[in-house]
Amino acid sequence: MTSPIDPFTTAVELAAAIRRKEVSPVEVADCYLRRMDELDPRLNAFCHRADDDVRKAAADAADVVARAASPGDLPPFHGVPLPVKDLLDVTGWPTTYGSAGADRTPAAASDPVVRRFVDAGFVLLGKTTTSEFGALPFTESEALGISRNPWDPDRTPGGSSSGAGAAVAAGMAPIAHAEDGGGSIRIPASCNGLVGLKPTRGLVARATVAGEGLATSGVITRSVADTAAALDVLVRHDPAAWWSPPTPRESFADATTADARAGLRIGVLTDSPVAGIDVDPACTAAVDLTLRTLESAGHRIVDARLPLPSTDEFVGAFTTLWNVGGAGIPLPDPHRIEPHNRALRDAARSTDSWAYTEAVTKTQQLSRRVVEGFVAGFDLLITPTMACLPPPIGAWRAGTEDDPPAALRNSYPMGVFTSLFNVTGQPAISLPVHHDLATGLPVGVQIVAAPWREDLLLQVGHLLEQALLWNDRHPPLS
Repeated sequence: MTSPIDPFTTAVELAAAIRRKEVSPVEVADCYLRRMDELDPRLNAFCHRADDDVRKAAADAADVVARAASPGDLPPFHGVPLPVKDLLDVTGWPTTYGSAGADRTPAAASDPVVRRFVDAGFVLLGKTTTSEFGALPFTESEALGISRNPWDPDRTPGGSSSGAGAAVAAGMAPIAHAEDGGGSIRIPASCNGLVGLKPTRGLVARATVAGEGLATSGVITRSVADTAAALDVLVRHDPAAWWSPPTPRESFADATTADARAGLRIGVLTDSPVAGIDVDPACTAAVDLTLRTLESAGHRIVDARLPLPSTDEFVGAFTTLWNVGGAGIPLPDPHRIEPHNRALRDAARSTDSWAYTEAVTKTQQLSRRVVEGFVAGFDLLITPTMACLPPPIGAWRAGTEDDPPAALRNSYPMGVFTSLFNVTGQPAISLPVHHDLATGLPVGVQIVAAPWREDLLLQVGHLLEQALLWNDRHPPLS
């Protein structure tokens, strides 16, 4: 059966078509469920399917459309499917955290982020794969298997929001929830030719503050407009949260199409913030293309340098916080967690509370130094999203038999540019500006703004999207 829906339609456009009654939520859900049947056996983007739940929610959404007095009565994403990364609870579905040691009991209640998605009209489309506890930028695990890149199935789709990136790139979902504690929205966006924005620390409130504020929720999308409209859904003041600013007065969607002020100061960072890591020429080519485009639009490239911490300072403080990433997760069978996470867990347990608090303090001091230098020198900073192209499946394994934490160190080229801004809490977006002709792979560029300046990222992202026209690129496996 031929679907009436282009599976690569953006989420905003799908929602508009549903409001106009050009297509029903049931047709939309059936389209993506068929795509999942066809493509997911090869890509392994989904770890939990609840097709009956999806179809019921879509049928209920169709009934609401039929009864609505006006299209304006419908929520912004009414009837649009969205999968949830398997790190957040969804009522009635298990949350594995990517771990064979986790409890499979269905969740009693949804995380506030998930509730905001449902309130916005999204139809939850199952759960997507993640590395165990979101600790690594790929998913190749005992619990969930190997997730693959639709541009080249012998390569990773990145992570830890692996399934989210693969699902959207392959046309199995129009938009996907993702989480980012060290790059896990931006890395899969780069690996799969998509848009991924990590919001400012605290802007999107979850049930609990994750990883001392390193981690946040967001989405992976095909367009800047989808990312902006999803932020309008996610950014809501939560009076019960530890950190939650007031709901913004202005819409992120409106900010996207507003003209950025002329002459923005654009900084550049193409050398790895961690010593000893080479940057692939394709990744610096993405930066060069971005700089040329912004300069031609009237913005200024400046020579100011970011006051980066030393490698030992940064890695030492970040690793102490990263070691506790699995804390608080119910693990009825902790002996089944993966060796690298077992090593991190052991390291965390050997760190006393005094030393841990000193690491938190040190991280905040490093962050302040970087952000003060950023604000003084730039409006925006351009970096590669990753220092490498998407690595081959299994590339992370070298040396891990004798030294399990080598899995994390082997992944540094994927996260070396992104993780710095989880520490500083600044908003950062990955945009698919470049396509490497030698490999046929997409290459992302990262743009970073000062805290709370998502509007600038969206405005400049929209400018680049109009200039570089990446929306028509689709992977071979799609």
